[in-house]
Parts: sequence; C-alpha cells; structure tokens
Amino acid sequence: MNTSITRVGFALVAAATMALAACSTGGGASPSSSAAAGGLPALAHQDSYTIGFSAQQSDHPWTIAFNNSIEDEAKARGHKIVVTDAQGSTAKQVSDVESLIAQGVDVIIISPREEKPLAEVTLKAKAAGIPVFIVDRAVDKTVAVAGEDYVSYIGSDFYAEGKAAGEWLVTKLGGTGTVIEIAGTTGSSAADDRGSGFREALEGSNVEIVASQDGNFVRDTGRQAMEALIQQNSDADAVFAHNDEMALGSITALQAAGITPGEQITVVSVDGQKEALQAIIDGTLGATVECNPRFGPAVMDAIEAYGNGETVETSIINKDNFYDSSNAAAQIANAY
Repeated sequence: MNTSITRVGFALVAAATMALAACSTGGGASPSSSAAAGGLPALAHQDSYTIGFSAQQSDHPWTIAFNNSIEDEAKARGHKIVVTDAQGSTAKQVSDVESLIAQGVDVIIISPREEKPLAEVTLKAKAAGIPVFIVDRAVDKTVAVAGEDYVSYIGSDFYAEGKAAGEWLVTKLGGTGTVIEIAGTTGSSAADDRGSGFREALEGSNVEIVASQDGNFVRDTGRQAMEALIQQNSDADAVFAHNDEMALGSITALQAAGITPGEQITVVSVDGQKEALQAIIDGTLGATVECNPRFGPAVMDAIEAYGNGETVETSIINKDNFYDSSNAAAQIANAY
C-alpha cells in the first residue's frame, strides 16, 4: 500500500457529494466544492460526445501518461476526441483552443500551460456555448471562475505537493541547510503553487533557498540550470526540483560537477515517475511527491455527469502519494 502524503504533514482535499472513478493505480479523485449551473453553457445528454482536448505538450513521461489517460478513457467510453498539442507554446495553445471552438466540438478539456492566456480563451469558449473543463494546471481565477465561466477544475493540489517536499526536506536536513530550487514554467499554477507550498514548509526552520532558476519542467533545461547554479553554490545542502524530469537533469549535472547526490547533496522533487522511483532506489534522489497523471476516469465521469444534468463540483482534487526509500521499491511497478 502506498504511503500517503499525509505522513509528511498534510491532508489533501477529499470527500464530497459525487464519487469519481479511481484511477488505475487505485488513487482516484474526490470533489471539494459545489458548482453552480447558472450561466454555464449547457451540454445535452448524448451517448457519444465530440470532445476537444487541448494538451500543453507531449514530450516527457508525465505529459505522455496524462494525455494518454484522457484520450484512452474517452475512446473506451465511445466518445470522439480531437486532440491538439501546443508543443510547449502558450500562443499555440490559445490558437488550438480557438480552433476547437471553430470546429464546434461539444465540450473542451484544457490543460493550461499558463494561467492568464488560457483563462481568456476559456471565456471565448463560454461565449460560443461550449462547456469547458480545466484539467491539471489552473487558469487565472481573476479572469475565469469555476462554476461560472467553466464547469470544473480537475487537478492536483500543487501547493500541498510543494509543502510535502519541503516538510520532508526540513526533517532530512535536521532543520538547517541551504537549498537550490529548480522551478517550473514561470506563470504556471504548478510552479507558482509548488514554490509557495515549499516556502511555507521552510518557515520556522533554518533551511533557506539560496538560488532559484526556471527549468521549464524540462530535463535538459533543468540540467543546464543546475550546471550554472551549482558553480555559484557548490556548498548547497539540497535541491528542490518542481518535477522529476528537472530533478533527474539536476542529478546528471551534479554528478558531472563531481558532487554525489544522496551523499553530498539531497534532492527532492515532484511527480512520482518510474525513473524517479528508480533513482530513489539507487540512492541519488531522496524523495518525490506523486502528481498522479491518470486523470482520464475522473474527467470523463465529470463530463458525463454534466451531460446528465447532475451537479458537478467546481474543484475535483486527485489524491497523491509520497515516495522515499521506505516504499519506492514496492511501488515502482505501479509508477508511470
């Protein structure tokens, strides 16, 4: 059985009125707040919907697993799904959503690369009478509001993930030390919230962040960022990477600099991918907080419930787990 994130000091949002299907790892999602139907575009009940899915990118393990989960689940339920790939470009993703609107799909799923631009195009979908579900990352709440401008946000608690990583690291360092942060894409809710949660966990300790650089959630960019930062902070005690890909890139850079991860420096990250769990087993990565990518069942449940006229919660939060040396070997077979 997986070790829950709660073992490092917090509980994810859970328990509400609409039960959603568990994901393939036995995690699943739970709703957290009620949605108002007023003002939202309607979705007439159909046995099969044409679903537009605007993906951020498909170039590393997490996004591949995430995209496949949604696409495979839609097809398994008999829906037609039109997938666009923004290839890491916010401008292209806005254009992709506009194209889905022009095609007149029944419903749109957006996994936003950045909060504000995708919130603005969400309003365009609403104006066209197409209901939208925001999945994984959030949109800017000052621009578009769940339950009013789009049906629901279905995602992970990024703040809690960052906080869990920070709490583990404070304990690991005995309350004192210096940290290099390899952050995610600037302007994304995942990077903003993970960074904020991590910083909250450091409050009251003598652990401090001495350097931070955007690694754009990409392994090689994370490697390059670490190459530069470790030269200026060669005596750092730890690294916090906002995802496993950047953590793995950072480990490569540290090893190239003659620093042994797991012995001379501690690395903690977020995502829970299989290669990261193997790194924990190998001793180069200290821990990773799961960000479960298997959203397909929860998203399709929400779309179908909305089409049936049922109440859909405005926020549906995936349950994540925590992996370190105590459970990585037992859980690696279930990782993506």
